[in-house]
Amino acid sequence: QVQLVESGGGLVQTGGSLRLSCAASGRTFSSYAMGWFRQAPGKEREFVAHIRWSGGITYYADSVKGRFTISRDNAKNTVYLQMNTLKPEDTAVYYCAAGSLSIATTVAEYAYWGQGTQVTVSS
Repeated sequence: QVQLVESGGGLVQTGGSLRLSCAASGRTFSSYAMGWFRQAPGKEREFVAHIRWSGGITYYADSVKGRFTISRDNAKNTVYLQMNTLKPEDTAVYYCAAGSLSIATTVAEYAYWGQGTQVTVSS
């Protein structure tokens, strides 16, 4: 069982940066692959980034590649999403999730979810 709590969201201007954190509880955090998703109003939840349990393999949606970086610190039971060069279209509620697959990019592949943190990018 894993419980996830996101933080770090907020309001930022276009071109700015934010770093999201996701703190996990549970002794088996390091065995899970972790992902970030986002959901804008009226849209489906979409994949943003994924990191394997060891941290050595990452995968990104094309829309954020080169701007966002996912990382994890298993000693701190925390996964991060560094977001740079933010755009208004990045505005959404961001969710972290824990799954058990090496590469997972769909909602159905993740078993545990946080409550989300709002990111708003003003133009």
